[in-house]
Amino acid sequence: MTINAPAGQWVEIHVIVLPAGKRAPQVPEDTRAVPLELRAKGFLRAAAALGDAVEVSTVAGRTLAGRLAAVNPAYDHGFGEPVAELLSIGPELRKILGSAS
Repeated sequence: MTINAPAGQWVEIHVIVLPAGKRAPQVPEDTRAVPLELRAKGFLRAAAALGDAVEVSTVAGRTLAGRLAAVNPAYDHGFGEPVAELLSIGPELRKILGSAS
């Protein structure tokens, strides 16, 4: 099944910025062994299907080119697991500030 996206659709593109072997010599060997990749989200400038070479306009107004990787992609990043030592800072600070006034 081919997923077609109309112009103006929110999409994600994928670009190989530097292929493996072309990375800077000071990067660790395991990093040098893989390509430097870019994934960016934006609004599709012309209708396309997954895998097509496309251009997008980002929210910041930039125009980027790459391969169409996803249609209507979600943001799925997080800030990791909570740090136990930081969870009590807010209540402790309120207690200190409350007693100072």
